[in-house]
Amino acid sequence: MAVPIAILDCDLLLYGRGHRTLDRFKLEDVTDEYLVSMYGFPRQFIYYLVDLLGASLSRPTQRSRAISPETQILAALGFYTSGSFQTRMGDAIGISQASMSRCVANVTEALVERASQFIRFPEEEASVQSLKDDFYGLAGMPGVLGVIDCTHVAIKAPNAEDLSYVNRKGLHSLNCLMVCDARGALLSAETHWPGSLQDCTVLQQAALNSQFEAGLHKDGWLLGDSSFFLRTWLMTPLHIPETTAEYRYNMAHSATHSVIEQTFRTIRSRFRCLDGSKGTLQYSPEKSSHIILACCVLHNISLEHGLDVWSSPATGQMEQPEEEYEQMESLDSEACRIRRELLLTHFS
Repeated sequence: MAVPIAILDCDLLLYGRGHRTLDRFKLEDVTDEYLVSMYGFPRQFIYYLVDLLGASLSRPTQRSRAISPETQILAALGFYTSGSFQTRMGDAIGISQASMSRCVANVTEALVERASQFIRFPEEEASVQSLKDDFYGLAGMPGVLGVIDCTHVAIKAPNAEDLSYVNRKGLHSLNCLMVCDARGALLSAETHWPGSLQDCTVLQQAALNSQFEAGLHKDGWLLGDSSFFLRTWLMTPLHIPETTAEYRYNMAHSATHSVIEQTFRTIRSRFRCLDGSKGTLQYSPEKSSHIILACCVLHNISLEHGLDVWSSPATGQMEQPEEEYEQMESLDSEACRIRRELLLTHFS
């Protein structure tokens, strides 16, 4: 007689009918040090996520024992911060690795649904001015609304025929376009672009480009490196500085832009599922993109809760493919005029 294994519950098979996942693990029974070592975050942060995501994670289920929001969040944080479905982690919270995978999917979608709540440019005039002041305090660069760059995250090959995700190092990846403020908080994150696209192409096709072209973010500019073209709203370094003012401008530009590079290092260090140390993300490009975005949301929430963006050591980061691009000055005459005026006004 055939046994209908497909309909059996994974946790039932692993632990037996008497097992109750809801009673397996209680946050109040362990120390903050244990939670940080296993799941990357302290108790109060996890409680906040339970309040934030609880309604989304308590959706109706046909399973006899729904996994609590608290347990789902712990499983997801464990994966995000370790990069693997470890047996000991599943044992600690009382669920199988198959159930951990479902928890990661649930929590990821719940975080992605709230991305616009936590990753956004400020709109109030006072907040925008504070943003500029913070950047100016770094190296004297005025008018900066954010620093922009791209970073690659390795993923498994979607299929043998699809080469759009193969980057310049021959690896499959997503090219993620991000903007951050002077503290390292993300203001924009587009995580779905194929790895074969150069940074300038990603920006040209991005929603961010449309927003700035439409004038939604006025009276300032982003700072980007030489992989981007100079725009009226995007200041790039001078290819060959000649005057003292040009050297000063480039030095201030470099010092300010370095914030996004440090932010990338911190995110990959905190969320080891992104750094490549445990292998590539074993998901489709769409699901991988959502996992990256979920980690970006958690990154910003952690900043709001006082978990210093620079507190984690930058180790094990994925080697980034170097862009191959021609150093070309923009043909945008208005953008060139704005940069010249910036040089004369602030760096001469």
